[in-house]
Amino acid sequence: MNERTRGPDRASDDAIHELWLTFKASGDPGAREALILNYSPLVKFVAGRVGVGLPRNVEAADLVSYGIFGLIDAIDKFDLERGFKFETYAISRVRGAILDELRALDWVPRSVRAKAREIERSLAELEHSEQRSVSEEELAGHMDMPVETLLDSLAEISTLGIVALDELLSPERGSSAVGDMVPDRRGANPEQAFQVEEMKRVLADIISRLPDREKLVVTLYYYEGLTLAEIGEVLGVTESRVCQIHTKAVMSLRNRMTEPTFR
Repeated sequence: MNERTRGPDRASDDAIHELWLTFKASGDPGAREALILNYSPLVKFVAGRVGVGLPRNVEAADLVSYGIFGLIDAIDKFDLERGFKFETYAISRVRGAILDELRALDWVPRSVRAKAREIERSLAELEHSEQRSVSEEELAGHMDMPVETLLDSLAEISTLGIVALDELLSPERGSSAVGDMVPDRRGANPEQAFQVEEMKRVLADIISRLPDREKLVVTLYYYEGLTLAEIGEVLGVTESRVCQIHTKAVMSLRNRMTEPTFR
């Protein structure tokens, strides 16, 4: 687990293990509460990551409260005998609880979603014709709009990091939905290890073709765990500029994952 999720008063590993044994053996409410308190910094960490790029009217405290329900669910359902690290399991549950609540609020205007589809479609067309990554200037020219307008749109679209599970990865070709890509972690799949390695290979290849700045943003955000604000400090640009770069990079990655000719 990332060190920034560890609070100063967290109990020792041995003490936490004893709490887990007590709670799973008897359902002791005191042990359950102690576990919730111990792992609560994890909720703040996940909420902070999810909250990057969301509209200002979405309160960080609300995200934390949504995530707490995911943490409680994770503690109740965690199986000690499976051998998984709890933090890894809980992050998925906490993030899922936050996203589920945000989807229920339906705070993204239809106009923003329509704009995102238009830019993503134009980006796919241009990259397909050029067979390479394209700059923001080229994309703006292809869409017959000023670069400043495109950058403003990318900043606005960055709030669309949350997608519906029934959203098609490639609507024009009727491809699989996002939900179809979510694995059933309860089932055993002998091909899973191979698929994971193959996906890593494909992603590494696709990321390597991104422009240098987009590649760096993706690497720092997803592999090094830096926030967009921290990446801005590294690159010497504003957080909003990093948000624009990240949004375009993600659009490009999505297009390439659904375009066989890029693989």
